[in-house]
Amino acid sequence: MERRNTIQRELVLQAVRTLKRHVTAEEIFEFLHQQHPYIGKGTVYRNLNILASEGEIRKVEISDGPDRFDFTLKEHYHVECICCHDVSDVDLEALPDLIPRIHDHHGMKFMGYDILFKGLCESCQREAELREAVADD
Repeated sequence: MERRNTIQRELVLQAVRTLKRHVTAEEIFEFLHQQHPYIGKGTVYRNLNILASEGEIRKVEISDGPDRFDFTLKEHYHVECICCHDVSDVDLEALPDLIPRIHDHHGMKFMGYDILFKGLCESCQREAELREAVADD
């Protein structure tokens, strides 16, 4: 069954593309609600998931936080700051033919993957340095 393209879905897609970062559903809702106060949270969440399932955007699942939505569709990896939980792209070419290179001993049929690195962003590094400097005084 083909889904019809709705104005709300197009607004959500354009918001993800306009914000050009790894946004949460809440951030998309707040962004859209400023210009379109009639749009509901449920509409935003539903359309983000539809757009991700249709391959229009990429859903980045974060284990200890809200999912993020990415406008970049090519295969790539992400890094999450362990302090502020910001998510960014990793400057690394995707590993070619990764799935066929997996040695499976459990009968699993591999369908895809998400690689999420952990790190400390520049802003949080500076804040940590400032706190250390103040503590040393």
